[in-house]
Amino acid sequence: MTLLDGKKTSEAIQQEIAAEVAEIKASGGKVPHLAAILVGNDGGSVTYVNNKVLACERIGFGSTLIRYEDTISEEELLIKIKELNLNDEIDGFIVQLPLPKHIDTEKVLEAVDPQKDVDGFHPINVGRMVAGLPAYLPATPAGILQLLERYQIETRGKHCVVIGRSNIVGSPMSILMSKCAYPGDATVTLCHRNTVDLPHYTRQADIIIAAVGKPGLITADMVKEGAVVIDVGTTRVPDATKKSGYKLKGDVDFDAVAPKCSFITPVPGGVGPLTIAMLMKNTLRAAKSEVYA
Repeated sequence: MTLLDGKKTSEAIQQEIAAEVAEIKASGGKVPHLAAILVGNDGGSVTYVNNKVLACERIGFGSTLIRYEDTISEEELLIKIKELNLNDEIDGFIVQLPLPKHIDTEKVLEAVDPQKDVDGFHPINVGRMVAGLPAYLPATPAGILQLLERYQIETRGKHCVVIGRSNIVGSPMSILMSKCAYPGDATVTLCHRNTVDLPHYTRQADIIIAAVGKPGLITADMVKEGAVVIDVGTTRVPDATKKSGYKLKGDVDFDAVAPKCSFITPVPGGVGPLTIAMLMKNTLRAAKSEVYA
């Protein structure tokens, strides 16, 4: 069994980006700049956005963090998004999800200029991804592709079972794994909460990508020998022994499943760190106008 080290892979990607940013600076070019809008004080969102800001500092990007209370009106938020769309100093920006219930998330995501949509959530970027055109890919699926590629995991002709159909991970992951490319070119089954007899599908899988947010969903009896298991789940579970009062648990029962796997991601330290690395990569592409040339 080989552990898929997302932290190490993320550090390698960020070092590559930092080297390119140093070259841009040396040649007098414009340094990439990422902005983030954070609404409210959700603990997970605050931590995630702060990590993005720290990553920008490490690799030499400019960064702007815009914070609002969760009482902000939808109109006020849309006005700020329009400002960022028109600001030539900002190459890409994200609106951290989830948003308060009184704000229409889809309306907000559609308001972001597709050329600055480094999260890859705008319908235009989603459509371009489906059509196989240059697009900003959602960071988590893009990170999983990097992990598969850098560990040279064979995907062509393999049966890949994706569990979860969110627009952020599951749905785009199923599309990307079926594309005629590497990583990809797999036969894909997309499962979800209404799938009858989930173990029937997972036992056939050469590659399992679990993105549900249900701790311990995938047990040892659901995985065949030699499978590759990618665990996207990160759920906070109470733990009195931790200073934070909680620990992160994945969708996979790691201790029981790992001995059966050829490759598996840990939680934490698997897919999570790659999400930030790929957001940085998208921002660099935006600064270089690589997608919308």
